[in-house]
Amino acid sequence: GTLERFGCCELCGATARLRCSRCRLTYYCDVDHQKADWVSIHEKICQLLIPVRTSLPSLTSEEERKHRVEQLVKRQKYIIDLTSSTAQKFIFDGKHKKALPAALHALRFSTKVYGSSSVQLVPAYLLLAEACIGVGNLQQASNYLSQAQWIVLRTPDCSGAFQHRLHRSLGLLYVADGNFNQALYHLANDIYLASSTFGLKSVEASGGYFHMANVFFHQNKMDIANSLYAEVTDIWHTFLVKSVQTQEQIHKLRAEKSPFTEDKEVEVGEDTMTEAQQAEAIQVLNAILDIREKEPKQQPGETARVLHALAMLYYLIMDLSKVSFTC
Repeated sequence: GTLERFGCCELCGATARLRCSRCRLTYYCDVDHQKADWVSIHEKICQLLIPVRTSLPSLTSEEERKHRVEQLVKRQKYIIDLTSSTAQKFIFDGKHKKALPAALHALRFSTKVYGSSSVQLVPAYLLLAEACIGVGNLQQASNYLSQAQWIVLRTPDCSGAFQHRLHRSLGLLYVADGNFNQALYHLANDIYLASSTFGLKSVEASGGYFHMANVFFHQNKMDIANSLYAEVTDIWHTFLVKSVQTQEQIHKLRAEKSPFTEDKEVEVGEDTMTEAQQAEAIQVLNAILDIREKEPKQQPGETARVLHALAMLYYLIMDLSKVSFTC
């Protein structure tokens, strides 16, 4: 009957009783799951799903079919990027429950595009694992990490970019479980792999330093924690100085552009921050500022550096009211 036709819930796979009235392509077991999907990601991808999930009439020529497949893959990859970056941003914002549906969609579309054993699935598994750690479901997080580990082990010459993220997620799982020695082992691997892949002072490596500093902080090893927090601040500070310079160059070029020249958009450089990087910087720098301000032995130089980094960050994301607050 009706229930069979409705298929399965997007989030849990149970028999669906509801359908999205906008795209008419997603199904849910109850209102709670429909709401959870909507606030996490469905609002953003609702209309994008229509061309992806609607089957077109069979096309006559091979050329048309090939073009259709190319378009489909392009759209699916766009959805993977959107769902992944949305989930990542929620995780950095501490909204782990909201990250789960977005991460699930990222995994689902990655599987469709790349197949179930591709290394391209690793980022989605790690997002799901970190979201599960955040909501306290360590067993499920462990399952997702096992899947990611299995793929990485089976991938010859797996890139450092995937490996360092896997070690970071494993480190976070052990932190949540209170196993600090194992956590430090994985975070050290994270830092080593990120540094050798992206550079010693890269923002990619800074996350490992930050989580390692938190472990030493919990163990009351304040000297080590402080030097690691200083390293993280330094990495972000340098990155933000470059980003501000890039931003100012873009403004200058736009201002100088003649109204008679062709209206080509000014190219955005590599130093421009992604939304996920912005969310990470906000989380990390505010956490360090909080620690610096509560220290019994104040370090004005370090506190000033964090404040300067935050001021540049808020300037970059055009949050001008917060710039005046940190200055």
